[in-house]
Amino acid sequence: MVSKSQIKFIKNLQQKKYRTENKLFVVEGIKTVKELVNAKVKPYAIYTTSNAVLEDNAFKCELISETDLKKISALKTPNNILAVFYQPKTKEIKEDNWLVAVDDVRDPGNLGTIIRLCDWFGVANLFCSKQTVDCYNPKTIQATMGSLARVNIVYGDLEAFLKQTNLPVYGAFMDGKNVYKEDFTAQSGVLVMGNEANGVSKTVEELITKKISIPQFGNKTTESLNVATATAILLNEIRRG
Repeated sequence: MVSKSQIKFIKNLQQKKYRTENKLFVVEGIKTVKELVNAKVKPYAIYTTSNAVLEDNAFKCELISETDLKKISALKTPNNILAVFYQPKTKEIKEDNWLVAVDDVRDPGNLGTIIRLCDWFGVANLFCSKQTVDCYNPKTIQATMGSLARVNIVYGDLEAFLKQTNLPVYGAFMDGKNVYKEDFTAQSGVLVMGNEANGVSKTVEELITKKISIPQFGNKTTESLNVATATAILLNEIRRG
């Protein structure tokens, strides 16, 4: 049985303020929990309603009732497992490969998908502006599908970072150079993706070395691509070289 104080504590972790204060985050779903455990992300507590999960020697967990799980879950239909993990310590960014930087991405699903894309395309580092949604938001965690454990995510002053980097800085713009005609044989660089509604901010735009764009082949009434979709296309082209 989970105590009232534990329930309150875990529910509070649904809010960024408490996640930041306690350096913890909540994960739901057996696949993501296992991936984080296998990646050596340190668990604070793991709860399950399943005896089968409880008997699995992959990790230690506590058996709780479905009623208690509903109390601590952020889902309408909870999975049979919920875990609280310590937030991994961020590492210094090494400029020996490509990295992605996001400028004020606000949708947690978009950020989660971008994290997963970084993992898929072998991008070890993701730099997030201070205004970007929290990577430990429950919806972001769900969208990463466990990739959170394999990508180094750093929050900070994006303008300051771009001013000091020695890497070429590419930015996604509607009026940029056709990405299919760009030379990506360089082994490293920064790909900057902008806000869902406003794109790359004016102050960050001034620090872009090369503006690139995904050409539109269809109906011109479509204003733009989803930022996560655009990131996938651009990373694919970058890795094709």
